[in-house]
Amino acid sequence: MKVKDILGALEEFAPLALQDGYDNAGLQIGLAEDAEATGALLCLDVTEEVVDEAAQQGCNLIVSHHPLLFRPLKSITPADYVGRTVIKAIQQGIAIYASHTNLDSAYGGVAFKMAEKLGLMAPKWLSPKGSYLSGGVETMAGEGIIAAFPKPMSQREFMERVKEEFHLKSLRTNMAERESITHVALCGGAGAFLIPKAIEKGADAFITGEIGYHRFFGHENDMLLLEIGHYESEQYTLEVLHDIIKKAAPNMPITIAKSKTNPINYL
Repeated sequence: MKVKDILGALEEFAPLALQDGYDNAGLQIGLAEDAEATGALLCLDVTEEVVDEAAQQGCNLIVSHHPLLFRPLKSITPADYVGRTVIKAIQQGIAIYASHTNLDSAYGGVAFKMAEKLGLMAPKWLSPKGSYLSGGVETMAGEGIIAAFPKPMSQREFMERVKEEFHLKSLRTNMAERESITHVALCGGAGAFLIPKAIEKGADAFITGEIGYHRFFGHENDMLLLEIGHYESEQYTLEVLHDIIKKAAPNMPITIAKSKTNPINYL
């Protein structure tokens, strides 16, 4: 199967038309687009180490969640990590593709995988965006989801589950005290803009990667807010990408990058 066929499968699941206007999802470096796919390396962020890893594994395709080329480049030089990474990928003949906000907005995407990990059921969009075709079927796109546990759990039990499932060393929350948690809103990455929607939909708690200091204020009587870290909230996105590619190319090697790409350290 050719690299371009793998990209076609990714775009059938999460069409590029679903991405936000500021985004730059899609093919970033396409020198190997027409080549036979020798393997796919999956990552959240593309770094020099990730490109080295792809070359070592014999993969001529890197599929990331975050675009390597996000802001306009005035030059491509070894002066910064983006330039060095681009140069290295071109030298190695490796294609780089990003599935970003289009994957956030696709049904079954990032937030759905978060809900699955926590055992939440019956997910629905917090903010529907309209319909699109996926595999010939009309499907609803959106931002953020709300889902429910089969039975209520205590706030403490809920927070401990979140820490365990997302492998967190720390968990930032507001001062809300909920008697129990049943309905949970989720959004991978920076989802604080959906707080009003989560309140409107009756969520007991809202989980996202980034909230920001000032947005923690004023919701103590509305719902529990949990900020788990941008990387941490999106770590299972690689499972979504893996499943899409595996279905399209069952015999092709697919590898999860071992290189550490989270730029934030916890002491």
